[in-house]
Amino acid sequence: MIFYRQNLTDAKLLELYKRILKPRLIEEKMLILIRQGKVSKWFSGIGQEAIAVGVTAVLDESEYILPMHRNLGVFTTRDIPLHRLFSQWQGKANGFTKGRDRSFHFGTQEYKIIGMISHLGPQLGIADGIALADKLQNNKKITAAFTGEGATSEGDFHEALNIAAVWKLPVMFIIENNGYGLSTPTNEQYLCTNLADKGIGYGIESHIIDGNNILEVYNKLSELKEQMQNDPHPVLLEFKTFRMRGHEEASGTKYVPQELMDEWAEKDPVTNYRKFLTETGVLTAEFDEQLHAEIKQEIDENLAIANAEPEIIPTYSGELDDVYKPFIYEEVTHSEETKNIRFIDAIRNSLEQSMQNHRNLIIMGQDIAEYGGAFKITDGFVEFFGKDRVRNTPICESAVVSTGMGLSINGYKAIVEMQFADFVSTGFNPIVNLLAKSHYRWGEKADVVVRMPCGGGTQAGPFHSQTNEAWFTKTPGLKVVYPAFPYDAKGLLNTSINDPNPVLFFEHKQLYRSVYQDVPTDYYTIPLGKAAVLKEGNNVTIIAFGAPVHWALDTLANNPEIDADLIDLRTLQPLDTETIFASVKKTGKVIIYQEDTLFGGIASDISALIMEECFEYLDAPVKRVASLDSPIPFTKALEDQFLPKNRFEEVLFDLLKY
Repeated sequence: MIFYRQNLTDAKLLELYKRILKPRLIEEKMLILIRQGKVSKWFSGIGQEAIAVGVTAVLDESEYILPMHRNLGVFTTRDIPLHRLFSQWQGKANGFTKGRDRSFHFGTQEYKIIGMISHLGPQLGIADGIALADKLQNNKKITAAFTGEGATSEGDFHEALNIAAVWKLPVMFIIENNGYGLSTPTNEQYLCTNLADKGIGYGIESHIIDGNNILEVYNKLSELKEQMQNDPHPVLLEFKTFRMRGHEEASGTKYVPQELMDEWAEKDPVTNYRKFLTETGVLTAEFDEQLHAEIKQEIDENLAIANAEPEIIPTYSGELDDVYKPFIYEEVTHSEETKNIRFIDAIRNSLEQSMQNHRNLIIMGQDIAEYGGAFKITDGFVEFFGKDRVRNTPICESAVVSTGMGLSINGYKAIVEMQFADFVSTGFNPIVNLLAKSHYRWGEKADVVVRMPCGGGTQAGPFHSQTNEAWFTKTPGLKVVYPAFPYDAKGLLNTSINDPNPVLFFEHKQLYRSVYQDVPTDYYTIPLGKAAVLKEGNNVTIIAFGAPVHWALDTLANNPEIDADLIDLRTLQPLDTETIFASVKKTGKVIIYQEDTLFGGIASDISALIMEECFEYLDAPVKRVASLDSPIPFTKALEDQFLPKNRFEEVLFDLLKY
């Protein structure tokens, strides 16, 4: 192994040595603790320290790094107190996740480190969002995101690289090619000779770097960083390296040929760098011994601090209170000036006024810029707000959602428009595993609204007609809003954008141009979690949301003898159970009306809540009316049969007769 110091001073060479030695000595201690049963799990980075240390040493402390689970050198080079890391690994409160996640599955704004989730790929999209925020501010900052060779097979990898290339984002995509994805060797993972070649397909500059040579890592990345600052663009870096331990300690290394282990042992990044420094007279044996002693003492002292920390005592409130970032709703009232507009105009009006109120708000989606979106809601926005803030995206929902999370991390608000709610399935993972869990895991907000044009009645077939709110009401950490009227749509969308938590905002396509209402022309808000009682009666409670609210209104208009409470939920998460229970206790009968298919829909949960909380007030079984348990069909006759509109009255009258 050949080391080129270039213009680095002796002091810098020694600093890098101390940086690379520290994670190695911590790891050696951790292996002892694993054998003693004092740590439950460990993902070793022995043999790969030069990459994590070299990358982090090149970046400024204000620049974000997104490491993986064997990049201890990132955390130590950022000088995180070791007792906090030990507390994190032991699941104690002084760690970064309050015992809610393990090892390196955490982030910290204090040290500008954004931790991974086990699905790996989404963190690359987060890096895009962080870098986009930096580019918009023209602050010349660089973002570095780590991944392994195994994750380069994930769709998120390709989506994130493509976005970074198209938008010219200053991201270093770092592939630690250590030969194995758990036990699967590289020749069973991809066919190309070098992963760096994948950059060619995206028009991205790429390089292959010796990941075991700390000076090659540091010098090459220093050069690249300067270029990226002067001309923002992404780079793909493949670091050739090897992990000398198993995927995690329990898995061992029996699947690795011994000759391969021996070959890479000779390329050890710490041993070889020490040898170079010693031979060139930069490092003396005395100073090396002193460094070892100082670091080992630091490890022992900080481990003692963590060991003395008490175990976490769980409380219900402690857990539930951290699912969402606290949000103090600010009521903004409106003037009396109104205009009779359509549902779609109310959405547009909200977006327009919110973009004016929040200068850090970015809208992203397919065809939303010059074209104005599939439904023309953002038509003309580019001329008013510019393409920096109204951004066409490639067709890659997953990375776009992750990019929204990156924008949120770096001080922006994001709105992601799904062209159709059905397409959210290709962005499902970052919504339910990244946005939803970030605040609970490590206290980080996810200031992202995902707009969801949804619903049937337009003969658009199985892939453009679903109303899939139940996919998300089940997931703690998400808020789900589903208005039925223009007035509510505008006020609730304004509040959703103000809320720092992730919101799925459902907009029924059939209502876009068919429902009109007098809507205030100025900006106003409506609180989430508060239902609207549209009609009051004493004999039955009808609970609905979205298009079924209008269907129920038609039924009541055609049958004026029905004495009913009609509740428009408006928000599904949080759910206004107070209004629901009060009405049911008054009427004694309840029917829940949803467009979604029956089994597993939110009507089932509302029914269960009513049975638990209002059983003694009920005069009849709780009834649910929903679409057929089949995919939604295309032909009008089949779609009409699928939707619950033709079945509601019969069930309602049977309930009234009970």
